[in-house]
Amino acid sequence: MSDEPSQQGQDPEDPSGGPAEPSAHGGSPPGEPAYAAPAGAPAPAVAARAGKGKRPRRRRTGWRRLLPTWRMVLFGVLAIVVIVVGGFIAGYYLVDIPRANAAAVAQSNVYLYKDGTPIARDGDINRENVSLAQVPRTVQRAVLAAEDREFYGEPAVDPLGMARAAWNTVTGKGTQGGSTITQQYVKNYYLGQEQTLLRKAKEFFISVKLNRERSKAEILQGYLNTSYFGRNAYGIQAASQAYYGKDVEQIDTAQGAYLASLLNAPSQFDVIAHPENKGAATARWNYVLDGMVKKHWLTEAARTKLTFPTPSRSGPSNAGLSGQRGYIVQAVKDYLTSHKIIDDGTLASGGYRITTTLQRPRQNALVKAVDDNVNSKLKPDDRPADKNVRIGGASIDPSTGDVVAMYGGIDYTKQYVDNATRRDYQVGSTFKPFVLASAIQNGSETQDGDPITPNTHYNGDNHRMVQGPNGPTGYAPANEDDRDYGDITVRTATNKSVNAVYAQLAEDVGPSTVEHTAIDLGIPATTPDLTATPSIALGPATASVLDMTQAYATLAHHGVREPYTLVARITKDGAAVALPARRSAQAVSRQAADTTTSVLRTVVDSSEGTGTAARAAGRPAAGKTGTAEDDRAAWFAGYTPDLTTVVAMMGADPATARHKALYGALGQARVNGGGPPAQIWGQYTAAALKGSPVQSFDLHLQHGAEQRHEPSGRPSDEPSGPGSSAPGDTGGDTGGRDTGGTSTGGTDDGGATDGGTDGGPTGGDTDGGTPNPAGGQTATTGGDTTGGTDGGTDTGGTGTGAGGTDTGGTGDGGTTGGTTDGGTAGTGGTAGPGPGGTGGTAGPGPGGAPPGGTTPVAPPG
Repeated sequence: MSDEPSQQGQDPEDPSGGPAEPSAHGGSPPGEPAYAAPAGAPAPAVAARAGKGKRPRRRRTGWRRLLPTWRMVLFGVLAIVVIVVGGFIAGYYLVDIPRANAAAVAQSNVYLYKDGTPIARDGDINRENVSLAQVPRTVQRAVLAAEDREFYGEPAVDPLGMARAAWNTVTGKGTQGGSTITQQYVKNYYLGQEQTLLRKAKEFFISVKLNRERSKAEILQGYLNTSYFGRNAYGIQAASQAYYGKDVEQIDTAQGAYLASLLNAPSQFDVIAHPENKGAATARWNYVLDGMVKKHWLTEAARTKLTFPTPSRSGPSNAGLSGQRGYIVQAVKDYLTSHKIIDDGTLASGGYRITTTLQRPRQNALVKAVDDNVNSKLKPDDRPADKNVRIGGASIDPSTGDVVAMYGGIDYTKQYVDNATRRDYQVGSTFKPFVLASAIQNGSETQDGDPITPNTHYNGDNHRMVQGPNGPTGYAPANEDDRDYGDITVRTATNKSVNAVYAQLAEDVGPSTVEHTAIDLGIPATTPDLTATPSIALGPATASVLDMTQAYATLAHHGVREPYTLVARITKDGAAVALPARRSAQAVSRQAADTTTSVLRTVVDSSEGTGTAARAAGRPAAGKTGTAEDDRAAWFAGYTPDLTTVVAMMGADPATARHKALYGALGQARVNGGGPPAQIWGQYTAAALKGSPVQSFDLHLQHGAEQRHEPSGRPSDEPSGPGSSAPGDTGGDTGGRDTGGTSTGGTDDGGATDGGTDGGPTGGDTDGGTPNPAGGQTATTGGDTTGGTDGGTDTGGTGTGAGGTDTGGTGDGGTTGGTTDGGTAGTGGTAGPGPGGTGGTAGPGPGGAPPGGTTPVAPPG
């Protein structure tokens, strides 16, 4: 046993002899015995460590494991800040202000016919830079009120606007404004018009640098000199000349506000090129002026004195756009921008090669037809009314929707407004076929419960009150020349364009239903004065010539609407630009379209029709004439199975552009659609289709729509004389080949007779004529049948026998053998020699009417 005491805190039983654990106080004081813990209890030091040391970390369980800790959030925020700040610093120093890009001086666009031959270039840049001091202060402020009212006090960029634009670009929602003037200037002058995130990023850094290195005045001056204002005008000075014919120093507040308005939509807000958009342009103009008042740049008193400053009519003077070229270029530009294929600014930057759908031979044929029938006959020095004459025309392939020819006016550099696309002249009675198509499409009935067909009878008296479901509507339209027609069929009312019948027909169908049908056929829903009232049938709507061509092309294509296009292909730097898909649609049933076509055929083929001049095409044709209120416009809309064309003659004062009546133009007391417009149509169609096979109409008609001969509703219109034949047509205009016999139609000394028969059940078309030694003509113009019979049409011709004019009449035979009815004589004279009555004689062929005036029924077969 050792004499040395054991170490304090050592377990006497511990054989290791190791040092004792220190107490919680660092061990027992000297001289005090060590504390001996009870057996099984922990030592005090161990207990103290267990009770007062670090607590074990509690593990997170369940959904709490998904949440970031506060350390993670803090480090994440710091990382984002570092990245953003670092990126901004790097971008600021890495992106330099570049030289002006090529787009700052726009290159030309090239426009081509479908065959690749050139039409025009629009690349002569109209630009003249001016100093900011040359721009009146009110004009500067008008631009700021339109585009960036806080320009002088704001930073170079609008982060929210950029974020919004970037989001729209990423999500495919298109472009959106919100950029500052500084950003717009950077885009115009240093970058380009492409909508990409990279370009937006560059725009941001260049704008920030530019704002630090250049004054606000310098930036505004650059913006005013690089912005596009339409009419091929780049910069405020060029715009002042293009729209008002004077330098920018001479522009007043109202004119400056209009120029500022153009920055939002250069082409669409040109109220001369697009008079239909004047409301929208005026609203933008008011927005600019109201902004000037709000910023105290213009007093309220001065604001109320301002009136809308209509720009001058002097458009671009580029000789390369003379003739039809300028109209074509403008129409193509409008098509591209309105269909959101290329926007104004991007197109103005140039470099595009645009192949149109226009066919050069047909384009030339249309121009020649206008020149031959109208332009060459104008004598403005002798006839003041000739100064007001304007012509618009458009032609579409109904099977494809391709616009193959257009006529906008005599010369783009002389008459700036495109008469083919303007929407400010009433279409008149050319709207009536849409009413008939709507009636058939919707199975409409008269107020007596009878189904409406071409053979349905209506009262055609002048000023007849339109009757609604609840009685008189208060609308009693006048017929042309205030003529009463009595009880007539819808077909006759179409031939003679009877307003009283069609107003009642529109009421029976439902004006809103008619409106919807017209829109389905191709008339834009935004067409001015397209209102759902009974008067809709008389054509107060002001659709364009091109709009009407689209709608009639739908009828020609058996009710299938092929959306029209002016553009076949676009490339830039060899790469193709995507064109939007055009989807065809069955606008109305084939039966509705074809039955309407059947009725419109008689407008051309029948002697009582108003469109007989269209027979010059030498093709099976259907069409309708129309006259605007006060004879301010005359229309002819027609088609063959393979070509649809609309021609309008309009009256406009050359100085004020106000609509003018056409009385006295071309030396005629009155100009109507059956005159020059139908004559242009006939000559053009013959030339455009020359060399192509003659196509017949293949028509599927509504039940009960077969063409029938009917007595006139007025005694004065009854056949007279012992040679007159009785009506007796049971045939139809349903498509068939003439296999029944042929009537020579008789002769009418000095006139022309369109007798003819079409009696066979196998379908077909017989068109032609045989010269008559006596000066007339004998022709067969059989109908199109698919099993029905059609006796043809005997127009009687125009005779000079016995010192007068014989307007002939209408005759239709009937059954398989083909019978004809010589018709009735017109007023003013007697017909030439020959049996059969005063209006032309029946032919001697099988089934013809004998001189006695009776019409035998031909034997079957």
